[in-house]
Amino acid sequence: MGTLSGSLSIALQALNAEQGAVAVTSNNIANVNTPDYARQVPVFEENPPLADGPLEFGTGVTLEQAQTIRDNILQIRIDQENQQSGQLNSFVNSMNQLQALFNEDSGAGLQTPLSNFFSAWQQLSTDPTNLNYRQNVITAAQSLADAFHQITSNLTTQQSNLNLSVQQTVQQVNTLTAQIAQLNGQVAPLSGAGEDPSGLINQRDQLIEQLSTLVDVNYVDAGNNSLTLTTTSGTPLVVGNQSFSLTTATDPATGLTDIYSQETNISANISSGKLAGELQIRDQQIPSVLGNLDTLAAGLANAVNSQSQLGTDLNGNPGQDFFVPPPASGQGAAEALAVAVSNPSQIAASSDGKAADNGNANAIAAFANQAIVAGETPTAFYAGMVSGIGDTLSNAQSEQSANQLVLQQLDNQRGARSGVSLNEEAANLMCYQQAYDAAARVVTIISDLTQSAVELGQD
Repeated sequence: MGTLSGSLSIALQALNAEQGAVAVTSNNIANVNTPDYARQVPVFEENPPLADGPLEFGTGVTLEQAQTIRDNILQIRIDQENQQSGQLNSFVNSMNQLQALFNEDSGAGLQTPLSNFFSAWQQLSTDPTNLNYRQNVITAAQSLADAFHQITSNLTTQQSNLNLSVQQTVQQVNTLTAQIAQLNGQVAPLSGAGEDPSGLINQRDQLIEQLSTLVDVNYVDAGNNSLTLTTTSGTPLVVGNQSFSLTTATDPATGLTDIYSQETNISANISSGKLAGELQIRDQQIPSVLGNLDTLAAGLANAVNSQSQLGTDLNGNPGQDFFVPPPASGQGAAEALAVAVSNPSQIAASSDGKAADNGNANAIAAFANQAIVAGETPTAFYAGMVSGIGDTLSNAQSEQSANQLVLQQLDNQRGARSGVSLNEEAANLMCYQQAYDAAARVVTIISDLTQSAVELGQD
């Protein structure tokens, strides 16, 4: 009877172990479409044998654990590429919006208004006494000023939208770090007690992957499967079960939002993720374009004003400023550009005081081909600015494509390593089912033998 009871115990343990393996396999199948789910495999361990004199008898099997198949090094690489992806996606999206402001085919930009402005002066030079031609010069100048105003307004609006997006992204970062810290606090005690926290670790990995698309993340194993998260510059994000929220504050000098960690401004230290892309456009690209527009507007206005003062108007009076003089520093010149002359007869088209003379009109029309803006012609300077925007966008798009290719390759590697294969799981399920059926058959046989032994004992 002792031998039968031992065999029955072995069979029952086998039933439990195979039943657990079926449960693990079922969970894998259920999560086949769960993003970034890492499959688990049942780990069986032979029980210690029992010695009976010179003989040893096996004592069965135990399902030791459900081991998660995870490649930590590969996951780190994926998170690093996600950081780059988040930055590039944000940067490219914003640069596309910025470039659209200079799309001449859709009627945006300055190329046409600039050309029309100089063409109006050229037309006036053919008949300086023609009041319609003089009015055309004023109208073309106003259209040019309006184009400058529209572009600067759109750029300022885009900058404000990015500023709001920065605040929202910081809130998303704080939400994710709080969730990661909570999971950290659950994972560590389970690991310390020898229990399996794989499900919680999977959830945490998915949250970290989301976080890495928003901000640069560096993490260190703190023991017991707990992670310490910081930015690459060392700003703490998660330590144990505690998260360190980022805060925002408006810089009174710029009106833009800065990002703080424990009262330290870290805006300049954010190197990747969506936040970095937003800050790069908001703080570098848009100010650079606005600065170029100011340079173009100030150079054009100053050159035309200087030449206008050298001529005389239709009534023989000395010429006056054609444009409202731009700020001495040039900053804000594009936004402030305005036509100072409202009366067509006050346009200084003559260079010798005679109404029919066109010398000054010709001189201003010639500015179209003279280096009056930072050593370049107005159209060349503008074309260079627009070309620079296009080159920046094109380079970023190339990097984005390369990044997406690398990410896809890494995801494929992770899928091959940690993903669920339905064919493999089906084969495993059949194997565990057969083992379970065999163990159940053993239980039935031992039950029959036990009943027979009982009946023999009654005879």
